[in-house]
Amino acid sequence: MEGAKHEINRKSIEERQQMDELSRIRHSCAHVLATAVLRIWPEAKLDIGPPTDEGFYYDFDLEHRFTPDDFEKIEAEMKKVVKENQTFDYSEKSREEAKEYYQTINQPFKLERIDDIPEGEQITFYQNGEFLDLCAGPHVPRTGNVKAFKLLRLAAAYYRGNENNPQLQRIYGTAFKNKTQLSDWLEKHEEAKKRDHRKIGREQGLFTISPTVGQGLILWMPKGAIVRTELQNFMQSELLQRGYNPVFTPHIGSIDLYKKSGHFPYYKDSQYPTIKADEHEEYLLKPMNCPHHIQIFAAERHSYRELPVRLAEFGTVYRYEQSGELSGMTRVRGLTQDDAHLFCTQEQVECEIRDTVDLTLKTLRTLGLNNYRVQVSLRDPDSDKYTGDLSNWNAAEETLSRVAKDMEIIHENVPGEAAFYGPKLDFMVKDCLGRDWQLGTVQLDYNLPERFDLQYIGSDNAPHRPVMIHRAPFGSFERFMGILIEHFAGNFPLWLAPEQVRILPITANQNDYGHKIFDELKAAGFRTSIDLSGEKIGAKIRSAETAKVHTMFIVGQKELESESISIRIHGKGDQGSKTVPEAISSLKTHISERIL
Repeated sequence: MEGAKHEINRKSIEERQQMDELSRIRHSCAHVLATAVLRIWPEAKLDIGPPTDEGFYYDFDLEHRFTPDDFEKIEAEMKKVVKENQTFDYSEKSREEAKEYYQTINQPFKLERIDDIPEGEQITFYQNGEFLDLCAGPHVPRTGNVKAFKLLRLAAAYYRGNENNPQLQRIYGTAFKNKTQLSDWLEKHEEAKKRDHRKIGREQGLFTISPTVGQGLILWMPKGAIVRTELQNFMQSELLQRGYNPVFTPHIGSIDLYKKSGHFPYYKDSQYPTIKADEHEEYLLKPMNCPHHIQIFAAERHSYRELPVRLAEFGTVYRYEQSGELSGMTRVRGLTQDDAHLFCTQEQVECEIRDTVDLTLKTLRTLGLNNYRVQVSLRDPDSDKYTGDLSNWNAAEETLSRVAKDMEIIHENVPGEAAFYGPKLDFMVKDCLGRDWQLGTVQLDYNLPERFDLQYIGSDNAPHRPVMIHRAPFGSFERFMGILIEHFAGNFPLWLAPEQVRILPITANQNDYGHKIFDELKAAGFRTSIDLSGEKIGAKIRSAETAKVHTMFIVGQKELESESISIRIHGKGDQGSKTVPEAISSLKTHISERIL
């Protein structure tokens, strides 16, 4: 196994090096885009153009409104810039020189960005051809190294993400080392567009977002609510088997609670404004469940014999995400976490961590999300954003790293990604299109028990400090659902499918027989329907396929006479005939075993 671990580490380093190279290409392509836009529209005002996981973007302020029809013209000019093989030349300016330059060429957004650079820090520029940009780099040596690119889409983006600021036009694009990689990515990108959870969610009636209710607030429609309920039932059964106790907490809490926990000062910018009940009481929409669960633990006296105490809640929390960052179900303002907090002794920590990891892995395997790695998110030793005793941090980080290693999970240590109160294991999952998503998390926390002076009575009859574990295998129902919709392309497995079986009589002569089967399925607990329309059987099948009904029972005269049904599975076609009892038994097995 040691050789395999070295191979994993080697691959991880190579992947990072490749991503660094790709990031340079994409960052350089953003500059090529800005060069081309300024050649066509010299009056354009520029803001920023960073690389992204998908490619790059650049933000412009321009009276001309970009449309996709402009892409051909812009790309043609970009190709000229690439063909000119301009060098990317680094230079530095004093703060006064930089401001004078941007005042002279009338670039107000760039001028304001200079003030973001701390005093004493170098103010750096990169120039390619006639285009000089405030930039920290890095870049490829020449524009000729940008060999394969494509402009993708347009979006509106408020300057600095603040809706009180001017709205800019954002052009998104992507770039790769060669045309083959670009072609492969564009093919996957087209498939991703077909799987977009916002598109499928609308078509299948799974969820909606109403501007009347508010941005980033998900309304679960009946079919989507069925999927969510099944996911919750799966998790609830696991929690009960593993000794968790369900709790419920309110949607708001006193501002003093979150000040004491540290969530208010640390995450103040991503929280909603406080609610003042009167001059003495001030409340906050709940940003986290953990301070509430801490108060439940603190409400009773605990002996070491009772530990671990495992408190679980499907709790809704609220985050004020900027409107430009909202994205369907995957980036929202109201989210329900499958949250739990465990209070245990120091001796119990490793065993409890292992069990929470095992639960997270079982959740991923059950849903076919088998391509994952773990990010061990650690403290940045140079940052002051973390709270608590250094020795506790070291112990917590060592424990998480050891568990990941001992359980032979592909993992890497990433400094700077820990929560302010403790390190964590973040589960990074690849979907069927190879896209990375951060889903479940397990966090080890010595600090909040200290902040709230939590205690239990040990075997020596003296008070001791418990250790706290935070864990959420799904992360949030909203984000997890959005990812599942895209992973399955809306074709949920039988146990999750909103409509599990639809009965399709071929003619009206089989309607009574169809009703009899419908009643049997309902009695057996299946989500079922019957199509009694006057359409021909081909049209009924197409309708069921479009609705992504998992299983179709087709009944004609032959099936009526033999008391059987002909089975058809969505996307897989005809599956042959069975008697109704045989078919029901088979469906029950698929559901109980959660077969994908």
